[in-house]
Amino acid sequence: MRITSGRVAVMLAGATLIALPAAAQAMDVATFLAKASALQAKGIFAVGSPDIALLKNEVVGAANAYRADIAADAAAKRRPRACPPPRDKSPVKSNDIIASFQAIPAAQRGISVKAAFYRFMDKRFPCR
Repeated sequence: MRITSGRVAVMLAGATLIALPAAAQAMDVATFLAKASALQAKGIFAVGSPDIALLKNEVVGAANAYRADIAADAAAKRRPRACPPPRDKSPVKSNDIIASFQAIPAAQRGISVKAAFYRFMDKRFPCR
């Protein structure tokens, strides 16, 4: 049984819904995508890989920081950078995040996962 990109995405799906501590050092998009691709290539053997948790932690850390920034804007009565739905109603899937990262030109993939996640969310949930 091979793990497809969909299966890797399912493994990462809980990342935006659960709170895990953020990684100590920021990962860039190129590294994130390389690790996701390597997991996909491992097929079923990817299940025990520590890289799954590493990638989850990156996305969760970015998501938590993003939500905190939105909450800080609301508390300070500033216009928020975007207007995402509540966390439990968020239609964001890990496939969406990975596709967004893959759309970043290779020359620009040195940006952090956090910065790329912020761009993705800002574009996906603009305030109307």
